[in-house]
Amino acid sequence: MDAFHVALIVATMLCTLVAGFVFAFAVVVMPGIRGLGDGEFLRAFQVMDGVIQKRSPIFMLVWVGSVVALITSTALGFGRLDDTGRVLIVAALVVFLGGVQLPTAVINIPLNNKIQTLAIADMDPEAAASARRDFESRWNASNSTRTVLACAVCATLLILLLRL
Repeated sequence: MDAFHVALIVATMLCTLVAGFVFAFAVVVMPGIRGLGDGEFLRAFQVMDGVIQKRSPIFMLVWVGSVVALITSTALGFGRLDDTGRVLIVAALVVFLGGVQLPTAVINIPLNNKIQTLAIADMDPEAAASARRDFESRWNASNSTRTVLACAVCATLLILLLRL
């Protein structure tokens, strides 16, 4: 097994873990905390996101590693793959960067950071409700998009692996 195959396997595994992470938020975490009161919802998200914000080494290895591994496998495989393989790997890279990583950086992380600044215990019910309204639907919409696209990237990488 050469460096390209190893990189592609690692990229597939890490991108799949990222897809699973955003999928879990879409179908378990956010629906699970949806029924909480506004202050409880904000605090629950604040605590969960706090684990990520502290740069959990395993999370960061998976999240950043998925990008590095996918870029590496694209670079290593570009000259080795046939036309269809090149289209698949470049499409996976473009969709992963533009449809998963970019929305994370421009939508989800800024929303998360705003939640982290809230002194939820000091908020009156109206302020908590307003903060939740400003956060929840936009965050969920972006995460739903990330989830669909991350799963599409995983399927594309699996198809590419099966073609080798």
